[in-house]
Amino acid sequence: MNRNLVVSLLSLAALAGPLAEAAPFSAEHLVRLQRVGAPGVSPDGKQVVYTLRTTDMQANKGRFDLWLTGIDGKDTRQLTSHEANDTDPAWSPDGKHIYFLSSRNGSSQVWRIALDGGEAIQVTRLPVDVGTFRITPKGDGLVISLQAYLDCEDIACIAARDKAAAETATTGSVYDHLFMRHWDHWLSEKRSRLFAVSLEDGVAADTEPLLLSKDVDADVPSRVWGGNEEYAVSADGSTVYFAARIRDAVEPTSTNFDIYSAPMNGDGPAVNLTASNPAWDTAPVVSPDGKSLAYLAMRRAGFEADRFRIMIRDLESGKVRELAADWDRSPSSIHFSTDGSALYANAQDVGNKTLWRIDVSAGEAVKMVHRGSVSAIDTGRNGVVFAKNDLKSPSEIYAIADGETKARQLTRFSAPQLKDIEMGDYEQFSFTGAADDTVFGYVVKPTGFKKGRKYPVAFLIHGGPQGSFGNSFHYRWNPQTYAGQGFAAVFIDFHGSTGYGQDFTDSISGDWGGKPLEDLKLGLKAALEKYDFLDGDKTCALGASYGGFMVNWIAGNWPDRFDCLVNHDGLFDHRMMYYTTEELWFPEWENGGPYYANPDNHEKFNPASYVDRWRTPMLVIHGELDYRVPVTQGIATFTALQRRGIASKFLYFPDENHWVLKPHNSVQWHKEVNDWLHQHLD
Repeated sequence: MNRNLVVSLLSLAALAGPLAEAAPFSAEHLVRLQRVGAPGVSPDGKQVVYTLRTTDMQANKGRFDLWLTGIDGKDTRQLTSHEANDTDPAWSPDGKHIYFLSSRNGSSQVWRIALDGGEAIQVTRLPVDVGTFRITPKGDGLVISLQAYLDCEDIACIAARDKAAAETATTGSVYDHLFMRHWDHWLSEKRSRLFAVSLEDGVAADTEPLLLSKDVDADVPSRVWGGNEEYAVSADGSTVYFAARIRDAVEPTSTNFDIYSAPMNGDGPAVNLTASNPAWDTAPVVSPDGKSLAYLAMRRAGFEADRFRIMIRDLESGKVRELAADWDRSPSSIHFSTDGSALYANAQDVGNKTLWRIDVSAGEAVKMVHRGSVSAIDTGRNGVVFAKNDLKSPSEIYAIADGETKARQLTRFSAPQLKDIEMGDYEQFSFTGAADDTVFGYVVKPTGFKKGRKYPVAFLIHGGPQGSFGNSFHYRWNPQTYAGQGFAAVFIDFHGSTGYGQDFTDSISGDWGGKPLEDLKLGLKAALEKYDFLDGDKTCALGASYGGFMVNWIAGNWPDRFDCLVNHDGLFDHRMMYYTTEELWFPEWENGGPYYANPDNHEKFNPASYVDRWRTPMLVIHGELDYRVPVTQGIATFTALQRRGIASKFLYFPDENHWVLKPHNSVQWHKEVNDWLHQHLD
């Protein structure tokens, strides 16, 4: 019987019910897994609220509900169960209600629900969607973000302009500077702007919301994934602090976000607090005593992968100091402990994403969680709560109490779903890479592993390029889906990867096809020598974005090594990439300036220049809505392959961006990739 058919039958059986023997993990399992969201600790420190994402295969999307779990891991219960998505939960200061976003009446608005029972109550009733929100420390108001016109300072103006735009017969849009489109959508004249809403008895008062981010032509929060982590309210509720990058002709080449302060009563302009820093400032958090503002800051303008440093600003004097200046890690988020004596941070760290506690006075950084990937953090009266996953386990909620060092697992949603599913064991290894540096990688064994057998290799190459394929449970590039197909997965954190110090991250800029390719060669060699179950004669390299670029680069510069290649949204021609991508600061930093000013640098590692050497079969995948690496890059790759007479296929998604997000499309993606691997490696 065909192996693909066997795997499919096993996967379907696993979904239907328990098996006598464990079934291999598959894409079907991956897309159906419940996903735990960021935790929020109650004011008394006794409960945790979070979202739980389930997959509606019929609707071809995920849906979200709110759940509660005790800090002791007991009394887990579902809080909401509406057919609409309920997201972004936040506790009221008195701990009696949870506020959240929901589109229950067809528009995204703020709602709240009491912990002691009853139906959810709508808090805001605005004619425009609420994008994000925060509750003021005293619970007497909200800060919300709305899509608004720059010349509108009230809601009625926004609604009137929206109505007029909907009634016009014309469809053309005129632009006078770049950022016409970003990520997967074309930009309009609207911006995301902050407003203050007064609350009376927990719901919006019958007063006009006040514009807070006035005189700042910027999206707050930022496009594309910015959320309420980009703004904070002072302890006394008088001031809002927010991160913003000015929306002008310079924006496509700039990473210069600044922290602004603005009065919550809307009376007065916003003040730039970090104007002296030309690089990225973001993620403001106010200390519990209200005296300090902590935030993250980069030093180098135009570089999106610079190290984020932790800055502390004295709000009375305005003095700023760097915390833990010698800590060579770049935190993703920061959170004050409830007594203000420490900051908790998560950061990429030698193939993991670890949790740290940093003393605010001494700056000493202590690692609290050493393995896996800590994806979200909140602090409470009794310690820290966080979401964590690893290569064999989807995210669950954990807690570490004050004075303790061992984490306690609070939720176990994935255990029943994976009860009869086998995952491949994994191991981290190291080797001497380019420039005689120590380089790390992982190997994941195939499911059903038997000692003495050899297994074909899926060689995964991460994107970024300043990123990492480490000890995390990924919902798009998950090594366990290859292990479930009988392949061993190998992936290397080559020069340029994050979590190994800033010098290591910096080393890829201007050298995309140099040290990283050398690391991949040496890493595969080291893995084959160390693990005798790897079949070096049956290998396929796969990558997306920068990883897709590297697949194209390998096709011309390591053409005899692999039996097949898979390129998802990869770069083919650097010249056209520069002139069609949206975030121009990225190619300009990586290649030392604009293409027209420094063409030699852009052309140095251009895959299009080496098509005459291509000979390896390649599957090319691209989404129409990918404006980061436009679809023409994938079409050009496929054209080159076809004209060279090389075995190739093109998988095209008209409704996906740089990623594949829809559940059925994800299953199709995995099927086509797995079929390609089996065709060339079985």
